Amino acid sequence: MLEIHTLADAPADAPADTPAAWLELPYDLRHKSRLRTRLAGGEEVMLMLPRGRPLKDGDRLLATDGRVIGVVAAFEPIVQVDCASPRELARAAYHLGNRHVAVEVGDGYLRIAADHVIENLLVGLGARLQHLSAPFDPEGGAYGGRAGHGHDDARVHGGRIHVHASPA
Repeated sequence: MLEIHTLADAPADAPADTPAAWLELPYDLRHKSRLRTRLAGGEEVMLMLPRGRPLKDGDRLLATDGRVIGVVAAFEPIVQVDCASPRELARAAYHLGNRHVAVEVGDGYLRIAADHVIENLLVGLGARLQHLSAPFDPEGGAYGGRAGHGHDDARVHGGRIHVHASPA
């Protein structure tokens, strides 16, 4: 099984050419530092990355065999939130933040993971919702981490390795 321990974020670590393979993951799995999954071509891979930095679309990983693996944000169900005015959009963002909802901030819109309870809250605030299938890349939070609580923290579950079966 291919192992990946290193984020190839320094030019010395990552050749400039096209990655040898691709790892496609949804938002929730790009935050796992320990994950057993498959590359787009079907090869089994074990991620054992340093904690604290979620993977982003376009990141490069360095496998133990020397190959560079590209990260792709998977398409997933999300909701785009639009409002009639910037004030109403700011109000919606406030209420989402107050509930620790992961939010992607765009030019005049917000995007969240599909969640009927939060969607009902937003409709009650007068927001317009559009259901999409797209990559989700929310803000990292005020201190650079993910919104919400650290479920990938070893203190919570002992550093368990998550298993994810990529779509074929």
